[in-house]
Formats: sequence, structure tokens, C-alpha cells
Amino acid sequence: MSNVLLLMSDEHNPRYAGPYGHAGIHTPMMDRLASEGVVFDAAYCPSPLCLPSRSALMAGQRVHELQTYSNCTVNLDASPLSYGAALAGQDVHATYIGKVDVYARGSDLGFSEMLRPGDRTWPGDANQRRNPLATRERADERAKGYGPHEEAGAGDLRCVDAAVDWLCGTASRLDQPWVLVINVANPHFPHRAQPELWDLYPDGGDLPSHGPEEPSAQHPRAVDLRDHFQTHGFAEDDVRGLRRGYLACVTFVDRQLDRLGTTLEQTGLLDDTVVLYTSDHGEMLGKFGMWWKCSLYEDAVRVPLIASGPGFGREVRVSTPVDLHDVRATMFEATGTAQPEGWLGTPLQSIPQADADRTVFSEYHGHGTRGSSYMVRRGDWKLIHHVGAPPQLFNLQDDPAELVNVVTARPRIADALWTEMCAVCSPESEHQRAERFIEAQLGAIAAAHGEVEG
Repeated sequence: MSNVLLLMSDEHNPRYAGPYGHAGIHTPMMDRLASEGVVFDAAYCPSPLCLPSRSALMAGQRVHELQTYSNCTVNLDASPLSYGAALAGQDVHATYIGKVDVYARGSDLGFSEMLRPGDRTWPGDANQRRNPLATRERADERAKGYGPHEEAGAGDLRCVDAAVDWLCGTASRLDQPWVLVINVANPHFPHRAQPELWDLYPDGGDLPSHGPEEPSAQHPRAVDLRDHFQTHGFAEDDVRGLRRGYLACVTFVDRQLDRLGTTLEQTGLLDDTVVLYTSDHGEMLGKFGMWWKCSLYEDAVRVPLIASGPGFGREVRVSTPVDLHDVRATMFEATGTAQPEGWLGTPLQSIPQADADRTVFSEYHGHGTRGSSYMVRRGDWKLIHHVGAPPQLFNLQDDPAELVNVVTARPRIADALWTEMCAVCSPESEHQRAERFIEAQLGAIAAAHGEVEG
């Protein structure tokens, strides 16, 4: 049996990290972890939005099963068992630090310890109406969310400080396996960074290689998101500043990973600990004129995933598609425990390097689009089904930037992936179910405001 340390960042597009080929970014600890372990080149989140993705990871179920469709916290079912409670029930000391943002409050999730929990307050994000499509007031002001700032990352530093203290104190006294999960907010928007890190990237403010002129940027759901977030008018200087700040924020995360790795070495815990780094979703970062998440394009739905320690090889790259459910399953495998019956995920320790038949699934029901969207990835192929908008099929080997939709040219592949998707859920039925739930949430918020105002 081994211990597990998981560092989860927020909104990290894997293309902006050394192990995934970015030549200009400073991520020496991620590079080291990759050289000592396994890099997963096709890792996905359950949904490209914080609360849905984190809830699915926490409870071992699909987003549509949990009905955690968005970042709205109204009417959520707080009863699903968490992985923390499931581990603690099998004599694993499960400690959680930082951002929670799931279907229940951190204090109610059943972890052995919950330190510095970050819960989303009621009602969460209420700006989620899809029909008619809601726009986000003053969203265009986010264009200025970048630059050097002395206090940038202060909350994350406190979370990592708590983790270091825990490793130096509690971990050394335990006579049982442990799991330590640390959550940091970087590189999530706004892209403000400590001056030293900002200064690392004087030439980091480039422009996206693929802008809003691309055919994929004209898809109705891409247009919806640009309308919702008012990103059409972002000035070139702001685009460059946001992208520069993002690089600095990723380097900040790398330094926190280094602090944790160094502490494991200094305390003699490293050899018995599986170390995992991942994120809850990605970031479009201006590609196709889109920003942040909320899209099933690769930049938003893929996540970095690097694993090292007992059960993992060295300098290994895995092309088999995986997702965050597999990360959770890895915790149970490493600690010699069993996931609850029916939970999703396969331990990463047993994922083959190149399984062209394994399928992963993601979905999006949140703000900024007029309907639900679903994705399946198998081998080189990826199908996105949008309720009320044209489907998209991409060959990610030939077209990693998703510039050419080949759904009409490759109907047999599209049909096969559609069958895989329908084996998970009925896209149309789940869209309607989500619509009813969202309307009920908005109604409850309106009623509560009416009571307050009355």
C-alpha cells in the first residue's frame, strides 16, 4: 500500500506546460515529475466547468447523474458519498485542503480532515439561463485581468503552507495509509502574478495561433460563448497581457508542486507516495476568440495529468484517453482500498500505453450556450454532439487544433462514436432534464429574492 498526494490546479490547459511541449514556459518541477513518472497525453475532465467537474470527481458519477450542471448551488442533492468518506471508511486518513466547490459543503463530505475549505456560497452563479441566452454583464471588463501583483496567489500559498505543515507533522505520525489532496486556484483567471513571475515572460504575450476567423470559431456554440462573455472586443494588448499572465500563473503552480515534492523528500515520505498533478478543466486562452472554459474543444476540456511513484514507470507517455474518474480510482488502488460499487474510473496504474478502443466522455450543460453538448473520444477520433446545433467530428492525430470538422466526410466513424455516446446517456433526454432543473433553480432564486425584498 502507498500514500497519495494529489495537487489539483484550476483551469490549466496542458498545452501550457513543459511536459506537453511548450518550449517557452518554466515548469521544471512538472518536467521532473514527468521524467520520473508517467505523462497522460489524452486526459479529460468530466465537464469543462468547476463545480460540475469537481462534483463528478468527488462522487464517482457523471455530471448528468448528479445534476450538477453548472456553478449554481441551488437545489443540489448533497447526499452522494464522497471519495473522502469512502476512503476514511476503509481506514485511510483522507485530508483535503482548499477549494471544494461541489454539491455539498466541505465540512459535510466526510473527509478525515478538511483544512481551509473553499465552498461556493449560495446561490453560486445564477447567470445560467440558456433560452434565451443570458449575457454576462460587464464580462468584457475581464480583459484587464492580468499583470504583476504583490499579493497574487496569497490564498494558494496558505493552502500549500498548510499541506507542508501537515506532511511534516501529521503524516509522519500516522500508522495508516493517507491521501492528501491540495487545491490551488491558479492559473484560473484573473491572470495576475507575483512580479518576479511576471518578469519571467517579457516575450510571453503572444497571440493565439487560431483566431475567430477559423471555421470552428463560427460554430453556433462558439459564437454563443463569445456573446455570453462579450469577448469580441478584446484589444490585442489585453490578449497579449492575459496570455503572458497565464504563463506566470502556471509557473506559480509549478513552484507549489516543487514545494510539496521537496517536503516529501525531506520527510522521507516520497518513496511510499504516489504523486499526482492535474487540473479540473482547461482554458481556451483566446483560441477561436474564446476565453476560459465552457467548451468541449480540447483547450477547455483537456487537463494535464502526470503521475509518479509506486506502481508507475519512469519516462512513460500514455496515449490512451483517460479522465478524472481514473485519477480518483488511482487513489483507491494505491491505498489498497476499493471504490464503492458502480463508481466510474480505472486506476491509472493499469491503463495501457496505447489502447485505441478506450472511450472517455465529457458533457457541458452550463452557462453561455443555448443547449447541452456531449463529447466522446476514442483513439484519434473525437465527436461533439450539440443539442440544437451541428455535430463536430475531429481527427486529433491529423488535426490537433480542431480546425476541420469531418463529420460529413466520415459518417461511419461519427455513427460509431454516436453509439458510444448513447451508451452513456440519451443526449436529447438529458438536455431536457437539464432544462427543467435549470428553470427550477432560477425559479427558486427568484422566489428567494422576492422574499428578501418583500
